[in-house]
Amino acid sequence: MGSTNFGNFEDFCRDSTLPVCNVLTRSHNQNGPWGGCELRGITLSSGHHLGNLGSILLCGIAILISAFLVLQSEKKRAAVGRREMQLFLIGFIVIELAEIFSVGEFPLPSKVRIVFSGIHIGAIIATTWILLMNAVVGFQILDDGTPLSLGLVLISAAVLFVGTGYITLDTGFSWTGEFDASYDAPNRNIALYVLYQLVPLIFLVAFYVLEAVLVLRVLGEFRPMIYLTGAAILFALGQVFNYTISPYICNGTSGKIDGALFETLFTLLSVVLVWIFWSSITEDDWPTSATPTGYP
Repeated sequence: MGSTNFGNFEDFCRDSTLPVCNVLTRSHNQNGPWGGCELRGITLSSGHHLGNLGSILLCGIAILISAFLVLQSEKKRAAVGRREMQLFLIGFIVIELAEIFSVGEFPLPSKVRIVFSGIHIGAIIATTWILLMNAVVGFQILDDGTPLSLGLVLISAAVLFVGTGYITLDTGFSWTGEFDASYDAPNRNIALYVLYQLVPLIFLVAFYVLEAVLVLRVLGEFRPMIYLTGAAILFALGQVFNYTISPYICNGTSGKIDGALFETLFTLLSVVLVWIFWSSITEDDWPTSATPTGYP
C-alpha cells in the first residue's frame, strides 16, 4: 500500500475544495502542505477572506429548492417511497447547510470548521445510503412509509453518520492520535478515503442500477430513464469540475472562484432530476371507482 496513491489526499486537496481537507492539516482549513491555488474569494475586514461566496449562495438556493420538494412530495400521498424520498431531501439539506461552513471559507475558529466538516462528510454517507434505500423500497420488499421501513432506514443511516463523523472528528481533533500521520504529505487517511471517496460512489451506482432494473424490467417504461440518466450525468459533471477543472478555474480567476461552485450547482440539478424521476414512476392518487360498489 505504501507505494500506491490509495488513501492519499494530497493531490485532491491541492486541486479541489473538499470538506475532508479541513481535517488533514494542522491549520484546519483548505491551505495545507499540498499547495495549489489558494481560494481567496472576496476580501473582508482585518485581512480575512470569504472564499466561496458563489458556493454559499448556491447552497442557500439548494436548501430552499429542497424544502420546496419536501413539501411537494407531501402532496403525493399515494406515491411509493414518499417518506423515504423526503428523508433523502432532508439529508441533502443537511449536506448543504454543512457545506456553507465547511467549504464556504468563512473566517471561522478551526474547531467549528472541524465540526462542520464532520457533519458534512457524515451527512454525505448517510444521505447517499438513504437514496440507495429509496431504490430498494421501490421493489416493495417492505411496505414503504411504515414505522419498520422508516426505522430501518433511519437507524442504518444514523450508524453511518455517527461512525463517519467520529472518524472525521478524531482526525481533526486528534482524540486518539490514530490519524495524526495524515497531517503530513501525502496526507494518507485510508478510513476517510474509503468512506468519503468510495462508499458514496458505490451507493450511487447501486441506486442507478436498481432503479434501471425497476423501470426497464418491472415497469416496462423508458422515459423515466431519461431523467435518471440526466441526473447521473449532471452529478458526474459536478465531480469533473470539482476534481479536474477546478485548479484551472481558480488560477484563471486569481482565486476568486473554483470548481466547487459548479459542483454545488450540478449536484443541485442532479437532485432535482432524481426527484422528477421518482415523481414520474409514482402515482399521485389511488384510482377511484366511477360507479358505486357494495351494498347501499
